[in-house]
Amino acid sequence: MPQTPHAVMLFAAGLGTRMGPLTADRPKPLVPVAGRALIDHALGLVDAAGIGRIVVNLHYRADQLRAHLAGRADIALSDESERLLETGGGLRQALPLLGPGPVFTLNTDAVWTGANPLAQLRAAWDPARMEALLLLIPRDNALGHAGQGDFDLGPDGRLRRGPGLVYTGAQIIRTETLPAIAEDVFSLNRLWDDMLARGTVFGCLHRGGWCDVGRPDCIPIAEAMLKGQGDVPTK
Repeated sequence: MPQTPHAVMLFAAGLGTRMGPLTADRPKPLVPVAGRALIDHALGLVDAAGIGRIVVNLHYRADQLRAHLAGRADIALSDESERLLETGGGLRQALPLLGPGPVFTLNTDAVWTGANPLAQLRAAWDPARMEALLLLIPRDNALGHAGQGDFDLGPDGRLRRGPGLVYTGAQIIRTETLPAIAEDVFSLNRLWDDMLARGTVFGCLHRGGWCDVGRPDCIPIAEAMLKGQGDVPTK
């Protein structure tokens, strides 16, 4: 089984209810930020990192995302139109498309500046110690994010639950234990909890800017960040 990730799961199936009227007629990944759909910002990161196998899950207004991605022969679609499976269930359903071994996952409702998040994760990945490697950002630097943080980072790089560092939505994760989870619909938190108990969840800090684009008021914040620090990173 490969130990280095060669595939990425882009989460694009959410309802986008926090976007209010902006998602009344479109899925959140098609909301524009700085002239580009959110999912195109994410795909820019994937392409720059040279990841050849891409899977996108679909649920809300799936026909629009299918049409938007139709020109990308390198993208496989995981259809959740009958039932939204959440992040963990969605990742498990997509496993036949992703292939064996660890995979990248990336949320499509954020924009970035600075170092490419996927390249950072790849450089820090140690399959001998890690079941998951999460990319984090200090709470004070997490633009558009309202929470207090998700994790604390230990001196050895291991994570534990706690405030202070925000999970950015980018990670590498092993998938071998997914089939053993009994539920059909579940969050990645279910998988993380098992890995945290084994001490195999690690973190690293993003070298650059990050903005959560989950609400309409986050869009001008994200656009100002992109304008001030450059567009989607390419390295």
